[in-house]
Amino acid sequence: MIDVVFFDNDCISSFLWVKAEHILISLFSGNMIIPQQAYDELSNPYTPHLKTRADIMINNGDASVQSLLTGSPEFSLYLKLTSKPDKGQRIIGRGEASVIALALKFGGIIASNNLSDVKSYAQEYNLEHITTGDIMIKAHDISLITEAEGNNLWSAMQAKKRKIGSASFTEYLMLYGNKEDEPMECDNEEAHQNCCNS
Repeated sequence: MIDVVFFDNDCISSFLWVKAEHILISLFSGNMIIPQQAYDELSNPYTPHLKTRADIMINNGDASVQSLLTGSPEFSLYLKLTSKPDKGQRIIGRGEASVIALALKFGGIIASNNLSDVKSYAQEYNLEHITTGDIMIKAHDISLITEAEGNNLWSAMQAKKRKIGSASFTEYLMLYGNKEDEPMECDNEEAHQNCCNS
């Protein structure tokens, strides 16, 4: 069974900008949730094509929009994250806060590129977190896209000012792909000297 994936605006729009929502549909059809707050952000009148492409996925049943119920525990968490976070935590955006609150309530994966807003909360609440780059790796791993196609999409996303990390898909793939095949990291410098430089 595929986990439900809660998308913030930045992550889903990375694919919408470059007309690559077929990747999301192939990987997550029927399991994509766009919180109402993120959907509202997609509804910017200056970029109507993004909402149009999202609406096609929604109308086809590939994605759905989820609201936070006023007065619910998830709504209270959303308000906390967007206005009065715990000491040491930062106020975060509405889209990011809604994916965290809904993923925590219903169980699921956070899809967000905004690491500064999301990463610490994902760790705190023990939520799985993926980015555009991770989704691209999944698509590559099942031969949905080639590395060359990934690089072309990556460049197109960056041209639309998407902050997706590495300079190229190839670089991201080298850094984060096939993690199960990577050697274990050493815990300290002495261990590194003993096992890695022998």
